[in-house]
Amino acid sequence: MINNITLITGGDRGIGRATAIYLANKGHKVCIGYRTRKDCAHEVLEKIRHTGGTAIAIQADISKEEQIVALFQQIDKELGPVSGLVNNAGILMPQASIEQSDAQRLARLFATNVSGSFICAREAVKRMAFRHGGQGGAIVNVSSAASRLGSPHEYVDYAASKGAIDTMTIGLSLEVAGQGIRVNAVRPGFIYTDMHADGGEAARVDRVKDSLPMKRGGQPEEVAQAIAWLLSDEASYVTGSFIDLAGGK
Repeated sequence: MINNITLITGGDRGIGRATAIYLANKGHKVCIGYRTRKDCAHEVLEKIRHTGGTAIAIQADISKEEQIVALFQQIDKELGPVSGLVNNAGILMPQASIEQSDAQRLARLFATNVSGSFICAREAVKRMAFRHGGQGGAIVNVSSAASRLGSPHEYVDYAASKGAIDTMTIGLSLEVAGQGIRVNAVRPGFIYTDMHADGGEAARVDRVKDSLPMKRGGQPEEVAQAIAWLLSDEASYVTGSFIDLAGGK
């Protein structure tokens, strides 16, 4: 990539935070997208700037199409058109069985985890594609090991939303390969992030870690390094691929 201007949605905590910091240290100009945690986003922003990196933080709810469009337009003005997109933002609802699910829960989950990622990818492609005068680029979707494992009794709906991201990754990679855009995904599982608290079990990784082949949970920085590689020129012939980061599960 030539410009290395990269948007990380959900860049205010967890994997997104680690990715924003890691990419900035690698010379990317980063935009930290966030929905509500302004203080967290600006803490990441200041950390990056303190070490000489270039970053901005922009509020946007990616379940809202108009806010995604405004987000990309503001990045255009402040940094330039994106060359990289990390589709990281997602939500996790409290643990529930299928019998406890309802249409409102599903609509909210899929609006963010699926529709939001699609619209972000759309806006990125409009800026990266050769046919629009772009110089190519790379998209990394943050899926989940849940897409393979199904998360029964806990997060079947979340797992299904990430299954949609897997399919999107494959299809979109084929659709835009000729336009100089690579599309890949990472599938983290059992990573120490605050997201588990959203599901009602903050210590979930500690509960399951002994059942993993590697006998430990993962760190956000380990996922960030995989994302950074997929964005980099070192992965220039890689598209439509997945990196699983789930301790062998």
